[in-house]
Amino acid sequence: MSSLNDLQNLMRALRDPDSGCPWDQKQTFKSIAPYTIEEAYEVADAIEREAIDELKDELGDLLFQVAFHSQMADEQGAFDFDDVAQGIIAKMHRRHPHVFGDLQHASEDAVNQAWEAGKAAERAAAADGSVSALDGIAVSLPALTRAAKIQKRAARVGFDWPDVGQVWNKLQEEKDEVLAAASVEDTSDRDDALEDELGDLLFVAVNLSRHYNVDPEKALRRANSKFEKRFRSVEAYAAEQKTDLAEMDSASLDALWVKAKQII
Repeated sequence: MSSLNDLQNLMRALRDPDSGCPWDQKQTFKSIAPYTIEEAYEVADAIEREAIDELKDELGDLLFQVAFHSQMADEQGAFDFDDVAQGIIAKMHRRHPHVFGDLQHASEDAVNQAWEAGKAAERAAAADGSVSALDGIAVSLPALTRAAKIQKRAARVGFDWPDVGQVWNKLQEEKDEVLAAASVEDTSDRDDALEDELGDLLFVAVNLSRHYNVDPEKALRRANSKFEKRFRSVEAYAAEQKTDLAEMDSASLDALWVKAKQII
């Protein structure tokens, strides 16, 4: 615990109104939130690249964000770092009665169902007035991840296509609507409609991923990585030929792309 105490003391020193760092002193929850999100992504990136040494540093950066927010809350008399730690300990005890209590679950699926039921009960207890199955899904999540969570929550209460074939049909329907929106000549009408229809197409694509038990965010990250590696290879091939990509015709570019695909 001494390391955590040292971290809290460091954070208090940085925020000290008399002797602290001017930059740290002026920060707020809202100004720090983007850094918190960035650090979480950098943790995920280190894991994706299996960079274990970097992971240690990135986890430290993320922990610093927790300390930063906790210190600002402590200054307002709302809660402190210990409250945050005790809160998550209590929550994990509540959500793991099969570990910390007498309840037994027969399978991993049963554990997951109990976990979701516990979370739903907590949301209902905390809600004022009406309770929605979609309550508690963070707006700041990446759009693909949030879409998947929204759809999963809706499916739990029966709002879902019964089979993946109907999702494929819906995907074709949304594709046709995108093409129809793209064909409108008046750009003032076309742009908003096209954004809506493309959004619908992406939303259904996420639903398709869910029906195949594929994480859409992970799938797109994988596609991004694959494209980046292939494109860098195309750049390298063009450099070997002492040719500028921007000056190459489509047939030449396609030939380089096919070559890159053969090795990546």
